[in-house]
Amino acid sequence: MQHVIITGRAAPEGLRTAADTVTDIGMEKHAFQAGIKAMPGLEW
Repeated sequence: MQHVIITGRAAPEGLRTAADTVTDIGMEKHAFQAGIKAMPGLEW
């Protein structure tokens, strides 16, 4: 028995349809919105 986990944005509709579970995590608050620049090791 194996589990395959695929992460990323903009999954093709065919993949979403074939998947048993699809989750969408939305941003509620982000430091970037307050003018804080992206940080190596955290954002990329």
